[in-house]
Amino acid sequence: MSLAGQAVDVLRELVLTGDIPPGARVNEVELAQRLGISRGPLREAIRHLASEGLLVLAPHRGASVPVPDEADVRALFELRTALECAAVELAAVRRTEGDVVRLRAVCEESRRAYSAGEPFPYRLDLAFHQALLDAARSPRIAEQVRLAQQRVVLLRSGLRDDPPHQHASLDDHDALVAAIAATDPSRASDVMRKHLARVCAQMLTSLA
Repeated sequence: MSLAGQAVDVLRELVLTGDIPPGARVNEVELAQRLGISRGPLREAIRHLASEGLLVLAPHRGASVPVPDEADVRALFELRTALECAAVELAAVRRTEGDVVRLRAVCEESRRAYSAGEPFPYRLDLAFHQALLDAARSPRIAEQVRLAQQRVVLLRSGLRDDPPHQHASLDDHDALVAAIAATDPSRASDVMRKHLARVCAQMLTSLA
């Protein structure tokens, strides 16, 4: 992998985990030293993440992490609902037994992390939704969902934790797996729609 590619992965991680929080500017000099690379590959990585919506470029000010607002949250969830409801319908009819095993394994790992008192890990949430997309076997949908999900993770990084919401999300994941295992596309779509509506409402409440 090129230096720019490595920088993309590291910078994406820093943004999505909130290490560089919403509203903060990217300090190119400090970050280049931290990564042990020149500013050329770093700037290439910054442009790449800006194209994904994870950074904002401003003339004479450089790059910064976008600050969430209500309009952005609503727009992202409108997009996610359209794409992910279609994806789970496909997953319910295209999935293999291996897909179901993988989905259940991610759910179990998420439950263990939650029971241990860990903050809801974005990695496991993304892993679950990625497993759903893999089961759907629709690469075009998967690529668009991945970009939208990253932006939602970014927006959530600046919001306070909500344990009841996290527990409800785990329940939703279990219900999605049950619907997909039962090859019930209608039920899977209904669960996903309600799940995303609740997550959207929780994020809007946190923004208020």
